[in-house]
Amino acid sequence: MKKTCLYDRHVALGALMSPFGGFIMPIQYSNITDEHNAVRQHCGVFDVSHMGEVRITGPDAERYVQHIFTNDVTNAPVGQIYYGMMCYPNGGTVDDLLVYKMGDNDFFLVINAANIDKDVEWMQQQMQGFNIHFEHQSDYYGQLAVQGPEAQAVVEEVLGLPCAELKFYTAKVAPSGAVGGASSSIIISRTGYTGEDGFEIYGSHEFTQQAWDKLMESGRCKPCGLGCRDTLRFEVGLPLYGDELSADISPIMAGLGIFVKLDKPEFIGKEALADQKANGVAQKLVGIELADKAIPRHGYPVLTPEGEAVGEVTTGYHCLSVDKSVCMALVKTDYAKLGTPLQVQIRKKVFPGVVVKKQFYNKSYKK
Repeated sequence: MKKTCLYDRHVALGALMSPFGGFIMPIQYSNITDEHNAVRQHCGVFDVSHMGEVRITGPDAERYVQHIFTNDVTNAPVGQIYYGMMCYPNGGTVDDLLVYKMGDNDFFLVINAANIDKDVEWMQQQMQGFNIHFEHQSDYYGQLAVQGPEAQAVVEEVLGLPCAELKFYTAKVAPSGAVGGASSSIIISRTGYTGEDGFEIYGSHEFTQQAWDKLMESGRCKPCGLGCRDTLRFEVGLPLYGDELSADISPIMAGLGIFVKLDKPEFIGKEALADQKANGVAQKLVGIELADKAIPRHGYPVLTPEGEAVGEVTTGYHCLSVDKSVCMALVKTDYAKLGTPLQVQIRKKVFPGVVVKKQFYNKSYKK
């Protein structure tokens, strides 16, 4: 297992550590409910240094990103961030990622920890015919995610990093004088993977350690583990690769077609995804709300009221923010319509439910 630059600090805080994406990561410090509520109501900070980073520069950088990415970054303003996917030619998902436009022909790509090696190999295989410089920077960057309604005040007042002017899905390089490390290598963005206002801060390991220490000493934000990161992203309908997206689950199947720009001249997987959008898919991702307080888990069968198996759960929890048992599930398209009655088999019992929107809790982003 790899360790992030904050591993020793997590252990010193008594965090429950567990493998995730090839790293040994903090799952919780106190308990998932307290950490979840801290982000919803105040401010929490996550170590997300396990995420991967790739820098693409050179004369053909934009053309290359357009080729491997489902969203459209043509003529993007500097500082704009785009969410989208890399897809296989058959439309299956290599990974979902964020693309930061950092300058003319300068793109910063943030990829999922569990997919770093696979993604880097895939991207390098697509470089032929493009005049670009490909730099894998995952070993350099640490990353903190400061999330919650008080996040802006904490980032500005505790870390001294001005961020109020950042709009949703934008980024900037930190101003000179930022604590720790060379300021030119510190990137601040405002995306959030929790449904709350939030900032991501990328910097050297030294900077990340210093920033974490300042945040902990301030007492103004709670350390949060990956346990509540999952409950937070899930209840606002955000996907996790390996659950709601995979080599077998395309963006169209996952209901993420808005991030697939079929009017682009070309990108890998375009033909297959265009066919899926035009002719439909066999399965779709849905939300299911259960009548009882049982907890559906990944892989549990989804059944019709008559007991026919029509899909399986991708993620499920007792949703902390709305006090309901809910899940996302991949089901046969005929059963994906809102209001369709379905059942989830949890161990040896079957629990009735109904298809609902995948966003179980309203997002609170600052747009």
